[in-house]
Amino acid sequence: MVLSAAEVERIVDDGVQALAVAGKRVLLLVPDGTRSCPLDSLFRLLHSRLAKDVAQLDVMFALGTHAPMDRPAMYRRLGITAEQHAQEFAGVQLFNHAWDDPTALMEVGVVMGSGPGEVSEERFAMDVRVTCNRRLRDYDLLLVVGPVFPHEVAGFSGGNKYLFPGVSGPEVLHVFHWLGALLTNREIIGAKWTPVRRVIDAAAAMVGVARAAFCMVVDGSGLAGLYHGTPEEAWSAAADHSARVHVRYTGRQFHTVLSCAPQMYPDLWTGGKCMYKLEPVVADGGTLILFAPHITEVSTVHGALLRQIGYHTRDYFVAQWPRFAHLPWGVLAHSTHVKGAGTYVDGVERPRVALELATGIPPRVCAEINLGYRDPTTVRTEDYTDREAEGVLCVRRAGEILYRPAPLAT
Repeated sequence: MVLSAAEVERIVDDGVQALAVAGKRVLLLVPDGTRSCPLDSLFRLLHSRLAKDVAQLDVMFALGTHAPMDRPAMYRRLGITAEQHAQEFAGVQLFNHAWDDPTALMEVGVVMGSGPGEVSEERFAMDVRVTCNRRLRDYDLLLVVGPVFPHEVAGFSGGNKYLFPGVSGPEVLHVFHWLGALLTNREIIGAKWTPVRRVIDAAAAMVGVARAAFCMVVDGSGLAGLYHGTPEEAWSAAADHSARVHVRYTGRQFHTVLSCAPQMYPDLWTGGKCMYKLEPVVADGGTLILFAPHITEVSTVHGALLRQIGYHTRDYFVAQWPRFAHLPWGVLAHSTHVKGAGTYVDGVERPRVALELATGIPPRVCAEINLGYRDPTTVRTEDYTDREAEGVLCVRRAGEILYRPAPLAT
């Protein structure tokens, strides 16, 4: 059941009233096009409530390490035109986050190391610089506006994750992604309180700017829930709701899973979510077919490095850590999450499941990056549909709903 327009307006009005924004400079932190949510309608609603009272209202796309958005992409995400931006939304500045531009970043503190070792459950005995977009301190209030879904690194996305890694620098970003990889996707995805979430919240507290959030629980094209408050409060309520809406329990595993990636994932870097969300229901020795004819690149940002190192299990990297430790840990984490669980013993890597790419990525590149290939022209979704009793599962829009055989043990 989705919220009505009137219910959404009431929640937004309540949240805005609690913020006391008069005369303040407000920065909205919002997702790029790889997250499903009615951001367009919520942006218009928030603008109508905020613009008349605030000193400044701007938008920053919390890209993390995703590719920058051009103006047309920004306008599509916000549901406005260039003409409307120049008129109805005049004065609203639109920014891309630039995680890899040192001049765009500022240092706000240090996490882990000698102090909050308990934050990471003692998995890292090192200090990590916390850097984030320096524009944040041009504002009096950072307002996160985004959805919450099960997530392979943090357990659930959203909340302070729009700051770290959304608008963060590379150091803490790489460390907590690798922390998530060590814990493994199957163990962390859909778990609420995780070591990674504690790192994210600890880093966000260092920014030194007031924070608030509207956290969405998306159901189709509408909202099943909308929560406001501090990022921690809004996220906590939304994560509980997301666990009820975005997790499917199948009661069994499957030897073959067809995972169909929607167009919003332009490359394997983003489309890997179609593996993460379904890995738990693939049986040992089974196969997941990632069906995405529109995907032709490994990664628009990190493709060269991924083609160099390939996709491997966690144990492959850990067993040879001196060989890989100098590389960006966030990229290594992505590699392990896509490849899935497995072992590396006596120089032999044995993934738990086989991943085949039925994409526009050619067979030569699939072999180069250590993934299987299947000709996408031979894949017909109807051949995989309604065959659960035979051990075959077809998910026609993968990437956001988590599939598990049964609830996680608590």
